[in-house]
This record gives sequence, structure tokens and C-alpha cells, in this order.
Amino acid sequence: MARRIRIRAGPVEAAAELNDTGTARAIWQALPFEGRAGLWGEEIYFSIPLRIGLEAGQELVAPSDLGYWPEGPAFCIFFGPTPVSRGDEIRPASAVTVFGKIVGDAAVFREVASGVRVTVERAEE
Repeated sequence: MARRIRIRAGPVEAAAELNDTGTARAIWQALPFEGRAGLWGEEIYFSIPLRIGLEAGQELVAPSDLGYWPEGPAFCIFFGPTPVSRGDEIRPASAVTVFGKIVGDAAVFREVASGVRVTVERAEE
């Protein structure tokens, strides 16, 4: 069964689907939570109440990927290049665990301002 979540950040609302990693399962169990959006290039990140290690860490991610950054600990939404990207690649500050993906175009998150409240909850089936 797919685990779907809903992310609300200011004017933006998006659905996402979690993958089958231990990190995704831990995030699912910790829901709901909220934070304040930080912006880093075309990435939104915010602290979450979860501390787990890196799982299959990735130095490069794809548009719409959701990542867990253990150093935060933070929930990250990737939708374009970051300050450390080279060209069009999407490079986190350091390795992240990819635990899910936005359903649809994550570029809608370009409308989110720094400091906006972000809420993440389980989606109604």
C-alpha cells in the first residue's frame, strides 16, 4: 500500500508518495509535523522531530525528490539547482536519504517564501 502525504507551505499544497525505505517508514510514523521553511537555492528545508542516520545517501537528487538530511535533521523538498550545484544538477549541501517524491511538478514550491509555515500530514485515502 502506497503511503501518501500532503505538504502545505504558504500558498502551495502538494501530494507526495513515500518510498519503501526505513527512513520513509520513520517519517510516516512521526507524522504530522510542521516547521518553518528555509530556502537554499531551489530547495525548501525545515527541521523535523526525527533523528536517524543516513540510509543509502545520495549526493545528487532529482527534481521532486524528498530528502532527509541527518545533519539538520531536516525534511528537504528539491525542485531545482542549489548553491553548490554544477550546471542543472540538484546537489544537496551533503548527502541525503531520498525517501519519497512529489506527485506532479515540484516547481510550484518556487512560490514559497522563507519563514512560511510548512505542515506535513498523512493524506486521506
